Amino acid sequence: MKSEGSKVHLIGNAHLDPVWLWRWQEGYAEIKATFRSALDRLEEFPDFVFTCACAAYYKWVEENAPEMFAEIRQRVAEGRWVITGGWWIQPDCNLPSGESFARHGLYGQRYFLEKFGVMARVGYNVDSFGHHGMMPQLLKQCGMDYYLFMRPEAHEKQLPSDLFWWESEDGSRVMTFRLSDSYGNWAENGLEGKITRHKERAEADGHAYMSFYGVGNHGGGPTVANLRLIKEIREQHGLEAIQLSSPNRYFEEMVRFNPPVPVIKDEMQRHAVGCYSTHSESKASNRRSEHRLLSAEKFSSYANLLLGLPYPTEPIKQAWENVMFNQFHDIMGGCSIKEAFEDVREFYGEALSLGAKSLNAALQKLSWSIDTMKPEVKSLSKDKDWQLWEQDDLGTPLVVFNPLSWEVVAPLHINRKLASVTDESGEPLSIQEVRASRTNAKDKWDTMITARIPAFGYRVYWVYRDKEAQPPALIGAVQVEAYALENNKIRMELDPETGYIQRLFDKNANRDVFNGSGAVPVVINELHSDTWGHGLSQYRDEIGRFADAEVKVLETGPLRGTIRVTSRYKGSVLRQDISLSHDSSDIQVRVKLDWREQHAMLKLAFPVNVEQPRAVSEIPYGFIERSAVGDEVPGQQWVDISGIEAQSTYGMALLNDSKYSYDVLGNELRMTVVRSPIYADHFGERDDHVEYMDQGVHEFAYTLSPHTGDWRDSGIVRKAYELNVPLLQIWETYHKGILPQAAEGIIISSNHVVASAFKPAESGDGWIVRCYETSGRETEAVIAVPALKREWSCKFGKCEIKTFLIPSDPEAAVKEVNFIEIE
Repeated sequence: MKSEGSKVHLIGNAHLDPVWLWRWQEGYAEIKATFRSALDRLEEFPDFVFTCACAAYYKWVEENAPEMFAEIRQRVAEGRWVITGGWWIQPDCNLPSGESFARHGLYGQRYFLEKFGVMARVGYNVDSFGHHGMMPQLLKQCGMDYYLFMRPEAHEKQLPSDLFWWESEDGSRVMTFRLSDSYGNWAENGLEGKITRHKERAEADGHAYMSFYGVGNHGGGPTVANLRLIKEIREQHGLEAIQLSSPNRYFEEMVRFNPPVPVIKDEMQRHAVGCYSTHSESKASNRRSEHRLLSAEKFSSYANLLLGLPYPTEPIKQAWENVMFNQFHDIMGGCSIKEAFEDVREFYGEALSLGAKSLNAALQKLSWSIDTMKPEVKSLSKDKDWQLWEQDDLGTPLVVFNPLSWEVVAPLHINRKLASVTDESGEPLSIQEVRASRTNAKDKWDTMITARIPAFGYRVYWVYRDKEAQPPALIGAVQVEAYALENNKIRMELDPETGYIQRLFDKNANRDVFNGSGAVPVVINELHSDTWGHGLSQYRDEIGRFADAEVKVLETGPLRGTIRVTSRYKGSVLRQDISLSHDSSDIQVRVKLDWREQHAMLKLAFPVNVEQPRAVSEIPYGFIERSAVGDEVPGQQWVDISGIEAQSTYGMALLNDSKYSYDVLGNELRMTVVRSPIYADHFGERDDHVEYMDQGVHEFAYTLSPHTGDWRDSGIVRKAYELNVPLLQIWETYHKGILPQAAEGIIISSNHVVASAFKPAESGDGWIVRCYETSGRETEAVIAVPALKREWSCKFGKCEIKTFLIPSDPEAAVKEVNFIEIE
């Protein structure tokens, strides 16, 4: 036991940033050179062991240097080349969605299994800037029982031990090790001093320690000089005391040795807090791509299952590889050079295009197969209208699709001015004339309805150019004044001078939502910050606010009222279109910002009127509560501020479609909208040749959702998805078909369970449905997929993710698998 407690495991590795201060083409070349160097070391030093992660790197070598790839396969089979980190890349570990992490495991681990016959057992993100609290469950679901990371370092987060069991909200645990003194050669007193310190640490802690060596960042790996020096050190201290090893061997020994290490249930934060908001465009493209691909998968699966449309396996896989590559921490963190983001734009563009084509093919196949024929129609002819296929006053079918796993009720903008709209049963709907995006002679008006679309399904609406209809009385119609919006649930008033929300009154709760002005655009000085925000925990040095507002009514109801607020700060212009829909307590805002500031940040501030505030936000496949002390923190689609007064709970959620950063100080929530540091500025010389990030026009949306009661019961998880995943529509004509005019694709009995993915099984034999519990409550759910004629019951633990494999054989039982689709 004594020798176990003082041993140092030397890990020869090559940290490779495929993109950072260089573009991916340079990273591609460097990976080949680094792998060649590692193979040379394996030949020259018989006891050397090499460790490397990232399936993307191996794929590059396979496609461009197949002879070297064959050598690597041989070394892996020998056990001297150790594959770790079963993900596509070393991603940012805060900002990708939960499903993106699942895809890193699915595509990364299956690649390793196919090419090398092994899967990574150790999660490996040594350079990522922080690690969200659901990581242990995601790692376990990806087939990994252990985890390696470096940041936050000791000065950023104190841990009782660098070796510990890390536990997530659902109870999953992984044995975890935090590196000290970096993943490379640089360290105080050089490599020898580093190894000596780690030996002393091992003796003090009573268990072995890992010590990493090798030239990193731009690749390189262990050098000849490294290994010669290590040989001398080992001869001095003893071959058993200092071993050339791998993370796999280290964790295997620790499990056998079973040292008394702590269990930690917390996120691993916080490093480089500026990276949560840097480079808005790529972050918005990431969110859009993630949802686009999931929608494409769902409806491509549906069209394949019902109608035999070939599933676009390769296009969707290529799109996911693009998205996963762009989630690399120096890309997603926004800290690479300007030229790199031109490549990022292309990768996201290809992913979005591939997703759009796959999605469109599926929707068109489904809509074309719906029976929309009417007895009066003999053949198709455009006699009545140059756009619509309507004959006489029979109407034109518009098919509206919902990618989400619950019924969605939402405003739907129809690209045509209409006299009336009915559902598939002929019931008339309330309509509203809204401004179109075109200015085509007098044709500049469209129509809005409130659509109600079944879960992961569709509904046909019949639209009429001339035929009018009398809809039932509208509940909670919106009233619009010059500076106010009001319905049966809420009243919002704007300050005419500043454009801030002067008052937001919740009628049902009989209380003001804010205790001051809301939606206040606050400008923060960040001259003291580098691109990453190194050494900072907060951005709160206010230097100004947008004001000098122009307020104009855009829409007058009854379905929706909208007021446009345009305000200014120096050379920047902020336009917020603030809307209220009928019978809704949510304020929806669409933003267009022309940002011209430098070394500055824009936040939108909301002082929520609660006592004893508690701040909870979404993290990948989960949520977390954090202290309201003003720190800059990462979040995903929503953040909620709630307080308890006299045994009752009240709060407000802020939902967004493309932002990832915010802070909460007391009861004031501030969402970070944009920031403009210098590209890839690590406190270098700031001369007049530098370029600033995020200059120009940005567009995004957010929603304010006040609620009485706990956030878990307020529907905000679903509302956040609805903001990010809009309804989809296809114009149709008259034709016979085998599908009905409305259909539901999935039925889930629990309001706290979301089905996030529906896709073919990678084995080609069956279907995958992935669900997760959203509220931190144990629940039972009955799940049904009508198209498969399947229904099953299951129990979910707190924040538990479940992946179900539905075999093609109807007699075979539905079974649970992990992200890799292995039991």
